[in-house]
Amino acid sequence: MTNPLLDFSGLPRFGQIRPEHITPAIEQLIAEAEAAVKRAETVAPVTWESFVQPLDDATEKVWRAWNQVGHLKAVVDTPELRQAYNDNLPKITRFGSALGQNLALFGQYKRLAGSAEYAGYNDARRKVVEHALRDFRLGGAELPEDGKARFAQIQEELSALSAKFSENVLDATDAYALYVEDEAKLAGLPADVVAACRAAAERDGKPGWKLGLQMPVYLPVQMYADDRGLRETLYRANGVRASQGELDNTGNIGRILELRRELAALLGFPTYADYSLATKMADSPDEVLAFLRDLAARALPYAKKDRAELERFAKESLGIDRLEAWDVSYASEKLKQARYEVSAQEIKPYFTEPKVLAGLFDVIETLYGVKVEADSAPTWHEDVRFFRIVDRDGSLVGQFYLDLYAREGKRGGAWMDDCRNRRDKGAATQTPLVYLVCNFGKGVGGKPATFSHNDVTTLFHEMGHGLHQLLTQVGELGVAGINGVEWDAVELPSQFMENFCWEWERLQAMTAHVDTGEPLPRALYDRMLAAKNFQSGMFTVRQLEFALFDMLLHGGGFDPARDDFMALLEQVRDEVAVNRAPAWHRFPQSFSHIFAGGYAAGYYSYKWAEVLSADAYAAFEEAPDQVAETGARFRREVLSRGGSRDALDNFRAFRGRAPKIDALLRHGGMAG
Repeated sequence: MTNPLLDFSGLPRFGQIRPEHITPAIEQLIAEAEAAVKRAETVAPVTWESFVQPLDDATEKVWRAWNQVGHLKAVVDTPELRQAYNDNLPKITRFGSALGQNLALFGQYKRLAGSAEYAGYNDARRKVVEHALRDFRLGGAELPEDGKARFAQIQEELSALSAKFSENVLDATDAYALYVEDEAKLAGLPADVVAACRAAAERDGKPGWKLGLQMPVYLPVQMYADDRGLRETLYRANGVRASQGELDNTGNIGRILELRRELAALLGFPTYADYSLATKMADSPDEVLAFLRDLAARALPYAKKDRAELERFAKESLGIDRLEAWDVSYASEKLKQARYEVSAQEIKPYFTEPKVLAGLFDVIETLYGVKVEADSAPTWHEDVRFFRIVDRDGSLVGQFYLDLYAREGKRGGAWMDDCRNRRDKGAATQTPLVYLVCNFGKGVGGKPATFSHNDVTTLFHEMGHGLHQLLTQVGELGVAGINGVEWDAVELPSQFMENFCWEWERLQAMTAHVDTGEPLPRALYDRMLAAKNFQSGMFTVRQLEFALFDMLLHGGGFDPARDDFMALLEQVRDEVAVNRAPAWHRFPQSFSHIFAGGYAAGYYSYKWAEVLSADAYAAFEEAPDQVAETGARFRREVLSRGGSRDALDNFRAFRGRAPKIDALLRHGGMAG
């Protein structure tokens, strides 16, 4: 088999996939799937084996191949790969639209739901059918023909616009470079960051140091660079990313909002937010807004206190009379050091990559009774590693790729995505396969990479998503792993995992100083813990700012033809922000979560799910001697269930009651 994208016999052949493979593979797989759809439209009688399984067989191959293409574009983007992706994106979108609007298939699912066979289905199969009926309605299956055509056009254009939005952010990030020849300007920066910047300049054949906007450089500059002008230069460059020239996303935002508004109206929803919430736990935009504003009312007093303290400290101790946006991270880090005698720079050398990974895997093994082992597979970059998870009896649970380091051509941020989902095929089981992607700094000078504590929590967060996918026991594609899970509950397992990054015994076990090999000292941990909720009020209202902006943009009467999204953002900031971005700042133009990701009218889900995750972790706090038993229950009632049961029912089964906000406020130091 010459085309690696057509090989589904084992692991993806990432080392062999080339841009020229994409078009022939996608066209062949779509043609085969369309033929299978044609057969499914008229098959009788309609049973799981005669209808659902053959349909899944054909469509799964399309999505698996396209997933590999999309993944490569995210992690090793090249002009040739981007062109092939964009050439095939309309074909994939049209295929998906046609599938979602197919009245004959809709009718077949209705027949299946009304059959005698359906009465005997387990939870997973029932959910698959329920979701299919819902998704046909949301996909425009009941629209008249002209409405269907317009709906498909909108989806196709939205896909292209989202891809372009993401490309502009990546290109604007990669295009920026500041070459510094005077080392004195780098005063305050950690030695590993300085070394990485030196190596980057050498790769470009330039003297001095190269500073860019990738997070392993940008964040340390904002936190540690003593040169205020350097902080401002990079802050300004980052703040106007993708808002100027050929890479300007302003028009893309306007068009995306117009199309989403039209799409919702076509289906009879008052707003795009109402349409988005049809597949989420929250019932309405008003419920979400009330939740966000209630949390804001609780957090704002703490946030204002945080800001006042920071301004006073900056003036009295740093000589900064007017605290600018590019001073906030720097002054915050200095205040944290002064108050708690702890700095991120002091902590980072202890979190060496081999120890962090060993500690992460130990947590997984302790909680869920599984084993994480090194494995081998073809990969897309030499830095990527591969692992397997096996159960107590030695059986394979699933496998995952780990791509930890930032590099040019790789999308920023951190994420989990599924490459292949769990599926029962007769007596055999197809095991899950996932990607875990981060953008950390790489080790230099022969030393292992060192992670900030924030990096460690990010890694645990993404692993939580991965475990949700990997530990599923559901054998039906539509509700295995995170498939079918309400989007505002999908952050529960990821945010839950972050809590274990604060437990003393686990932290000590996952640390070894990069120079001395010594574990984290107890005194330093105590200072870290004391500083845990430092500025948690400011952090909370920052997240609420993003969530409110998103929800009001999509469900608060905003009209993109009439209203200015920057003006809306300023209104939101009037309501909840304590750290105002400058008027020239263009945050929305790089807000990929809602314009190029899956979080449109859904950014609130981070805070929504944090209520669930904090309450779930509280179960471990309440029974510290029963970690394995509580972990087994969490695996059984939450992780293994996938989307086969409503998220609220999963939570109730684990916790024995409905979720409460108390643990979230307590963990954030905002109780009382």
